[in-house]
Amino acid sequence: MIAAGWKRWLAIGTGIGIEIGPRDLIVTVVRARPNGVTILGAAAVDKFRQRPAAEWGSDYAAFVRGLGAAHIPATVLLPRKDVIVRQVALPGVADNELENAIGYQADSLHPFSEDEAVLGWRRIPGTDSVLVGVARRGVIDEVMTVFNEAGVKVAALTFSASVLYSASRLYSVPPAGGLLVLQTFDGGVEAYGESPSRPIFSACFLNGAEGRARTLTLAELRLDDTVETLDATGMLPQPKTTPEDTSFHAIALPYASALSGACPRLAPAVNLLPEGQRASSSRAIFIPTLVLALLLVALLVGLASYRTIADRRYLATLRHQIQQLEPAASLVSRLDREAANAYARIRLLDDFRKQTRTDIDTLNELTNILPPPIFISNLEMTLDTVNLAGEAEQAEPLLKTLDASPFFQGSEFVTSFQKSGKIEVFRIRTRREGGVR
Repeated sequence: MIAAGWKRWLAIGTGIGIEIGPRDLIVTVVRARPNGVTILGAAAVDKFRQRPAAEWGSDYAAFVRGLGAAHIPATVLLPRKDVIVRQVALPGVADNELENAIGYQADSLHPFSEDEAVLGWRRIPGTDSVLVGVARRGVIDEVMTVFNEAGVKVAALTFSASVLYSASRLYSVPPAGGLLVLQTFDGGVEAYGESPSRPIFSACFLNGAEGRARTLTLAELRLDDTVETLDATGMLPQPKTTPEDTSFHAIALPYASALSGACPRLAPAVNLLPEGQRASSSRAIFIPTLVLALLLVALLVGLASYRTIADRRYLATLRHQIQQLEPAASLVSRLDREAANAYARIRLLDDFRKQTRTDIDTLNELTNILPPPIFISNLEMTLDTVNLAGEAEQAEPLLKTLDASPFFQGSEFVTSFQKSGKIEVFRIRTRREGGVR
């Protein structure tokens, strides 16, 4: 048996469960995924026994078609009163020998004649016991006739004890200490239980006998009276979503049947339907999708691999070319630096040459605008300024004379000029125009 922890990651499928009631059919459609179960929809087919099969079959087909489940065969839950449930201990019997072993004991499991009885079974995982269900052939034929006339595909005919056991283990493991479930049905009460001494127990009691059903079931299971009584919803996986107008309690059994149908390998149910009459959704329709999916995966893997390999080759080519060009690039960088240094030296020499010419022009200008008797005793010339010291009959007009020249501007006295007789001694600073910067 696959551990429940692994089961939930493999739980992928959609199933339809149908419970046959005294008047109505309760239909439930579920979708199982590793993160939980979603109830896609639930509906009741009213008075299906009195209505023409084609009529209610059309309603059923429209309902499942609207949920995208028209291609899925249903798992049908037979009325509990129509099924005899037995647990048979077969220690040491291999799975391939179960049919013969059960055949030897078949007469002791039911009161019907050999031709009238239909048996279904499955081994209870982890034990030597086998869960057996027995129904009259007439019941099976009657159910299948009605469903065939309605156009409803059926994959399995089963019973409540089988689907409760399987569905409750799809996402978790029931408590090891045992459990007790009392579920009412038309005309009686079904007691279902599990315990370490008895893997599965199922029995029917009359209406109003809940107390007696609990007492006898606890005794059969060898459990004490402190065990809490549950209903079917207490042991089944809780759905993520339930339609607003649907009671989970009312659809618990068809919900469990739908889970068994959605994951038949993980939650198999005892199937009383003869193998030749079982419908199945064709797996061939998924072959093109599977092939295309595999091709797409291979293409994506190849594309990712190609990109990785191409990038590596491209980077390797770039590195190789960089290594080849590094000496030339270094030479170019060195030549650029040497050219820049040479240009800087040439410009410096050119500036000095120009400065000499500018200085001569400046001296010539001063000679022209400061004629005798103006006397210059001291002349200091920099790139930006000229400092003059000298004597003149009138020093104040010299500032305007200097600023009027295109060679000078911003002339000012450094100190107040002083008179010595008719001569004024001055000291002027002026900014050069057109000098080299």
